[in-house]
Amino acid sequence: MKRRLIALLPLLLGLSMAVFAQETPAAEAAGAADPNTSVWKYFAAALAVGISCIAGGIAVGQIGSAAMGAMSENPELSGKALPYAGLAEGICLWGFLVALFILLV
Repeated sequence: MKRRLIALLPLLLGLSMAVFAQETPAAEAAGAADPNTSVWKYFAAALAVGISCIAGGIAVGQIGSAAMGAMSENPELSGKALPYAGLAEGICLWGFLVALFILLV
């Protein structure tokens, strides 16, 4: 699974470069907007939310599994595992904020 993710990373980076490419000054002066830029903007926002939520879900799953195992041995650890799950869920929030910034720019 990790090898596939590492193999897909350059492809995702290559696709994201087209989203963040700068326009030529002639196109800006003419005021003509390329109709494909809005498509790439929404595609980038969807990737930001999708990848961050998948990563957050994987992180919460692993943290939750480890927390349940630790709580089965020592029930006093339940309060200590909760902040770690919250940090993993924060990954999804950051992806959502990045998507909002992409859409608003």
